Amino acid sequence: MSLNKRTNFVMSTSYNNKTNNGYLYSVQKGIESDFFGQVSSLGKDISRKEKIKFLKEELSSADAILIGAGAGLSTSAGFTYTGERFTKYFFDFAQKYGIKDIYSGGFHHFKDKETFWAWWARHIYYNRYINSPKPVHKELFELVKDKNYFVITTNVDHLFQKAGFDKTKLFYTQGDYGLFQSINPENKKTYDNEQIVMKMMAAQGFVKDDNGVYQVPQDKNISMRIPSELIPKCPDDNSDVVMNLRMDDTFVEDEGWRKASRNYYNFLMKNQNSHILYLELGVGMFTPVIIKMPFWQMTYENENARYIYINVKDLFSPEAIKDRTVSINGDIGEVLKEL
Repeated sequence: MSLNKRTNFVMSTSYNNKTNNGYLYSVQKGIESDFFGQVSSLGKDISRKEKIKFLKEELSSADAILIGAGAGLSTSAGFTYTGERFTKYFFDFAQKYGIKDIYSGGFHHFKDKETFWAWWARHIYYNRYINSPKPVHKELFELVKDKNYFVITTNVDHLFQKAGFDKTKLFYTQGDYGLFQSINPENKKTYDNEQIVMKMMAAQGFVKDDNGVYQVPQDKNISMRIPSELIPKCPDDNSDVVMNLRMDDTFVEDEGWRKASRNYYNFLMKNQNSHILYLELGVGMFTPVIIKMPFWQMTYENENARYIYINVKDLFSPEAIKDRTVSINGDIGEVLKEL
């Protein structure tokens, strides 16, 4: 997907209030960011030990901390979409359909709704309703819980709230694995899916372990279909439902989403000229105008701002903010431990 197409993709919003729409404001900042071709910098030319010290000092001294979280943070917490987790819970789909990972499986065209929802029940459950293998989000929360913080994330796994982050200080821009929406375009509501997901997991033959987590039985006798009566329907109009994920312009921005967008906008306005730390964690280049490029632009516009990003890849930033930027290469969880 080209950058222009990605920009159009994330710009699609049904939220028409332009005055306090944090999502639109942030994306527009990203579009204003004219730094491509000038992003060769890795930030301050200092040692890793000095970078960790700089991050620690900024976490302590900043008047505000804006955390921007991408897929790399969830990966660091153990929510991987390939390897052992995929092989363990989706081995049958891999064998029959040639699916290579959880992400691509979400785009597979299954032959019927019973198979489609069997896949998605697992997809949702193992990326939304279980605890992450590693306590990375909890460790992050301990660092900022007493600070003036806010979180914007493209992740849809709910790990921030599970770790104790204040719901009013979170903005999940791209949806939530825990929500359905109707295919009826007139219906602008979302619906919790936990109860029906649990029923679909049990119907496939998964069994709960001593911790109450669904696991593949020892004989691996599980089904790739759910009973037709468990196919989820909208409780209001009995229409079909789909995931509440921003995949096109049908994404439902419900009242909870709009409130979070307003909270984000208010945080940005209140702290736009303060000593603010833009802390970017595991953000890649798939949708850079949501977090990465807005952070660049807002750092550039505010001489009191600092920009620190942690990632295993995509280690580059604009030369224009080099003196206020620190890049840290590595696993996020390991970096937090270094603090």
